[in-house]
Amino acid sequence: MGSLSSFASSYYDGGCFLKAQHEIKDSKVRKFFVRASVASSTPKSSNISEIKAQNSEKFRIGVLGASGYTGSEIIRLLVNHPNFEITLMTADRKAGQSIGSVFPHLVMQDLPDMVAVKDADFSNVDAVFCCLPHGTTQEIIKGLPNNLRIVDLSADFRLRDVGEYEEWYGQPHKAQDLQKEAVYGLTEISRREIKNARLVANPGCYPTSIQLPLIPLIKAKLIEVRNIIIDSKSGVSGAGRGAKEANLYTEIAEGIHSYGITKHRHVPEIEQGLSDAANSEVNVSFTPHLMPMVTLNLRFIVCSFVLSLSVLYFSYSPESWYAINYICGNGPRSVNSGFISAFELVL
Repeated sequence: MGSLSSFASSYYDGGCFLKAQHEIKDSKVRKFFVRASVASSTPKSSNISEIKAQNSEKFRIGVLGASGYTGSEIIRLLVNHPNFEITLMTADRKAGQSIGSVFPHLVMQDLPDMVAVKDADFSNVDAVFCCLPHGTTQEIIKGLPNNLRIVDLSADFRLRDVGEYEEWYGQPHKAQDLQKEAVYGLTEISRREIKNARLVANPGCYPTSIQLPLIPLIKAKLIEVRNIIIDSKSGVSGAGRGAKEANLYTEIAEGIHSYGITKHRHVPEIEQGLSDAANSEVNVSFTPHLMPMVTLNLRFIVCSFVLSLSVLYFSYSPESWYAINYICGNGPRSVNSGFISAFELVL
């Protein structure tokens, strides 16, 4: 499962919101994906009524897997958005319950009760966010109406190579035809493709945080693509809501420990994105760590710099907005202007 920050990083770039909303107006579904690209930074207009006036159309949304951590975060983001209306929520184990009974912070929201997936009525839905476990999503999506736009937050459609998916996730891919049409949903990189997609694969937490700072540098040929070393720290929510011994308080408190060394499932996803940017194969040395926190995504990246400075070292931080500005239309200039504030150069 991706972390809670994964969706926000990939689909909610407020810096591009007002610019993007005017780019495509020819169909409801295309506008949905433009507006689904909004909110980790503040929109140009902070007046919510003003934004509503500019965009009066509501998109009807279904959330599949609403009772999980990712589902709850999707709901929180959607209910605060002026153009989305949640008309369906599913959760097999919590069917018949209100979302407020599961997540008290949502108790004041006017939302439909959760239902089992098999009982879901999609006649009043324009698009769905799938917040289901890896493997489960493939089966569910195959049975959805063809007119629905889908954003999948599992890893089922992130890897283009089905064989690679089977190798890293240990199970056969059961929706290979859908895999062929899926678009990798790193919005800052694939905005045009996402606008026209029926199925978008939301990136994982680590791949999102690693690709955003590195891809502009690789495209600008400012760093070598060999010997990229990544040290990442993550909170516990990324592991999902199910009970696991390794995630018990007594197991994770008062310390940091590495896990999944050489075999973390996000490695092929990271390398796929960086290889696309470099137009050549890129391999990384990736060491993830678990922190005793609910949500966190911190990474340190070391790579060779092509200019006179031998090493480029940086810690990913909110200042790396430069990557979003670069892809959204400000061009290489914004990448260059971001160096001093976003990076610490080490001789």
